[in-house]
This record gives sequence, structure tokens and C-alpha cells, in this order.
Amino acid sequence: MSKMHTKEVDELFEAILSLQTKEECYKFFGDACTIKEVLEIAQRLKAAKMLKQGINYAEITKATGMSTATISRVNRCLEYGDGGYSMILERVVDSNKGAKK
Repeated sequence: MSKMHTKEVDELFEAILSLQTKEECYKFFGDACTIKEVLEIAQRLKAAKMLKQGINYAEITKATGMSTATISRVNRCLEYGDGGYSMILERVVDSNKGAKK
């Protein structure tokens, strides 16, 4: 079992799953995290999206200001991780396709 799998983390994820709107997300994450932490997570998701599109590290660094070490970590997660980035990116793409119809 992962070190991340604890009762407290389970409760955190249940709390996140209870959020119903983007505004509720802003309120919760605004209280629970620093602005920098939220922006870093958002940047990592952007880097994952760009990596999936085949964009190279130099272009991602230029677009995001992220270090190549962080981009490399995101790439390792895409290739060898639990599939979280890919799952979210697929859902966002599917969701955006539905919204454009």
C-alpha cells in the first residue's frame, strides 16, 4: 500500500469529490492550498497536455516557465505512472468536445 493511502487522504479525496462547481473548487483550493501550489498543479497538467501533443521540453519550458526536471517528472508519470494525467486529459478533451456541439 502506498504511503499516500491513509485515512486522512481518503477523507481529502472524498471532500474533493463532493465539490460540485468550479467556483466551489476555487473556494476549497483557495483555502486549502497556497496560490503557488494550485498554479504549480495547473502547470503540471498543462505540461502533461503539451507532452501528449508531442511538444518538446524546450517549448514547454518557454510556454510555462517550468524547469526541465519538473517536465521530466510529468513525462515519467505519463509513461510509467498510474495513468492519472492521461485519464484526466481524456476526460477534459471528451468534455470539451461535448461542449462544442
